[in-house]
Amino acid sequence: MEVKPGYKKTEIGLIPENWEVSKTGELFDFKNGLNKSKENFGHGTPIVNYMDVFKKPFLLKKDISGRVLVNSKEKLAYSVQKGDVFFTRTSETAEEIGITSVMLEETENTVYSGFVLRARPISEKLIDNFKAYCFSANYYRKQVVSKASYTTRALTSGKALSKTIVAIPPKNEQNLIAEALGDMDALLESLNSLVTKKRAIKQATMQQLLSGKTRLPGFKNQWNKLTLGQHLTFLRNGTNSRAELTDNEGVRYLHYGDIHTSPRTIVNIKSTTIPFLPKNKAIKLDRLKTGDLVFADASEDTSGIGKSIEINNTDNIEIVSGLHTIAVRFDNNVLANGFKSCLQFIPEFRKHLLKLSSGTKVYATNRSSISRAQILLPDLNEQTEIYLSISDIDNNINALEARYQKTLAIKKAMMQELLTGRITLV
Repeated sequence: MEVKPGYKKTEIGLIPENWEVSKTGELFDFKNGLNKSKENFGHGTPIVNYMDVFKKPFLLKKDISGRVLVNSKEKLAYSVQKGDVFFTRTSETAEEIGITSVMLEETENTVYSGFVLRARPISEKLIDNFKAYCFSANYYRKQVVSKASYTTRALTSGKALSKTIVAIPPKNEQNLIAEALGDMDALLESLNSLVTKKRAIKQATMQQLLSGKTRLPGFKNQWNKLTLGQHLTFLRNGTNSRAELTDNEGVRYLHYGDIHTSPRTIVNIKSTTIPFLPKNKAIKLDRLKTGDLVFADASEDTSGIGKSIEINNTDNIEIVSGLHTIAVRFDNNVLANGFKSCLQFIPEFRKHLLKLSSGTKVYATNRSSISRAQILLPDLNEQTEIYLSISDIDNNINALEARYQKTLAIKKAMMQELLTGRITLV
């Protein structure tokens, strides 16, 4: 490896000459967390939990919502102090262990969970704000993953983490790096807050417009009550499992899982990745057209009851409705295209489906439940305008989410450059 002027070779690659490397065990003393039985949780002393560490690179007292009953000996043994770094200890995958968060405030009477490790500083080489980022560098994450152990879950330990090596810039540069990355985090947090606010606005707007409590300007006609079953046709769907599908040959096959995981309520088939069912297994199944509405017939929680997507298939791609779905084609004079995707959010319709849902482990929706629904609907013109109003908010949310993801990618790339000294701020 060619060494650039001003850089030196180390175990983790090239770093600036005025940086140093150190084993993490020379910087911190590791200790496992507190394990208590289930009945001790929910009240008592604040406790730093796994998700507190996993969600943010730094912790403040206000972030700690968990509570646990502990005695004075446990409070002392599992105490939390400003400057402590917490590492996630175990998870389903190795990529989720060794994720860190640093406590940035003085705390009293706070403990930490057995699902995390506490790293208490025994050296002053790292400033607190820099600790929030230095353990996220790619070179460091690779060490954590390579030293993980596996049983039923991925696991790390204080012993394994003590052997990892971290790059340490001079303190003035640590501070500059932390400030730069902190500014990116502040921008990400503001974007996330804005998305949350816009989603709340969308929810409130839908509740008002889809119930008729608020009318759009220019619309005064009375809404009409109808029974859905008198204005729809159920389409023949498949009952084929994922194991029968292929990646590239046959007829597109819309599985109920595709509905539950879809981020959109109107799906453009041409631009959506959906597996294929062999044509000989799809002979008797109805092909989906633009405007068809497809429900998932089961959900693990009440929020998924009535979950559906409206089909946009202007290219007439062959696609069928699959396992655990209910595909519906409405009469043209009942529901406008676009507005059909809003049916699942109409309070009266959701209340009806929830009342008739059945099952122990899952909530089920069937054709009869959909057919029996009686709902008030505006005329087609008002339906279209309601959909467009909601769609405008959606487009705004999508733009903000895209900006968030772009900013996050920039932060990640910037972090790798700064934490290895490839880009310096002094």
